[in-house]
Amino acid sequence: MKIPLSRPDITGKEQKAVMEVLKTPHLALGPKITEFENNFIRYVGTKYAVAVSSGTAGLHLLIRAMGIGEGDEVITTPFSFIATANCILFERAKPVFVDIEPNTLNIDLDKIKVKIKTRSSKIKAILAVDVFGLPCDWSALEKISRMHNLRLIEDSAEALGAELEIPNSKPALPAGRSQKPSIRKAGSFGDAGIFGFYPNKQITTGEGGVILTDNKNIAGLCRSMANQGREIVNGNWLEHTMLGYNYRLSDINCALGIAQLERIEEILEKRRKVARTYNALLKGVPGIKVPYQRECFHRSWFVYVIQLAKEYKKKDRDRILIEMKKRGIGCSNYFPVIHLQRFYRDEFGYKEGDFPIAEGVSNRTISLPFYNNLSPEDMEYVVANLKTLL
Repeated sequence: MKIPLSRPDITGKEQKAVMEVLKTPHLALGPKITEFENNFIRYVGTKYAVAVSSGTAGLHLLIRAMGIGEGDEVITTPFSFIATANCILFERAKPVFVDIEPNTLNIDLDKIKVKIKTRSSKIKAILAVDVFGLPCDWSALEKISRMHNLRLIEDSAEALGAELEIPNSKPALPAGRSQKPSIRKAGSFGDAGIFGFYPNKQITTGEGGVILTDNKNIAGLCRSMANQGREIVNGNWLEHTMLGYNYRLSDINCALGIAQLERIEEILEKRRKVARTYNALLKGVPGIKVPYQRECFHRSWFVYVIQLAKEYKKKDRDRILIEMKKRGIGCSNYFPVIHLQRFYRDEFGYKEGDFPIAEGVSNRTISLPFYNNLSPEDMEYVVANLKTLL
């Protein structure tokens, strides 16, 4: 038996959409890019969307578009994929890590406030992550960023479809009547946000990403820099007005993404069903902690990550991963903390114990196989072997 860690959900709809583009002369810089961007504007509710070659590219462009550069600092989390911090280094700024909350695994807002007090003159932005598809407390983060005049970036690469209930600020209604909270989708918070579309994400374009923002200037800068620094409106093809990159997304990728986004509600429900099945199979199993659920914070299921109890050590977790893989079960350690990666140790001198909550979680996580069409029988096999190994 071989159960992969992840698998994209590609149907005849996606195959047809890609083949239709291949029959045209517009494999790149064609009409599918605009259609893809407009579909995201409608889905997320922002004014602008800029398709790019990856979520990492989107983060880099946002750092640059916001004028963050050498000597500046950006507060972020050590518990994320490494691109979250690398995008800051691309512009010779410095990532300033803040530990995470033990339940949500998102960046700890109280620790952000402390960090701002001690380093306020250098900090220019906060880059927070919707870890494993669970939204951060963006209402609180927006208040913090406004209070200290900081830019705010939402790394929502893992959270397409996640939603946050925002309490209604209007005067209270008479007794017996209640106000519905407003619902905002992940990707719509802060100055700008991004999604990533690697094949393990909720939807995929193969490789790709998109920037979402209500800021016209940020959108324009990102669009130009993603296309070699060209003038976007009325520009000559060989005239370049700024330093740019080839961070474009092809029409082939966009066609795949358009078809996937049209299926987004079906896809999200499939993933919720897989998560519910895992929750049921793992209920009451000693020694593990299933993913945390938070009222008013609606997770979009990117991965299914359990934590081993604190009596387990990293070496115990690693042995379980090895044995699971021997039994044909794809699994991984989501995430190794960024600050203890070799490059960050060598460059900045980080050491074990610097961010104890993130490190403790990182040492005990196991990402189980998770994808849209994972069968109940396969999940039963995964959980049975996990129980045996525990």
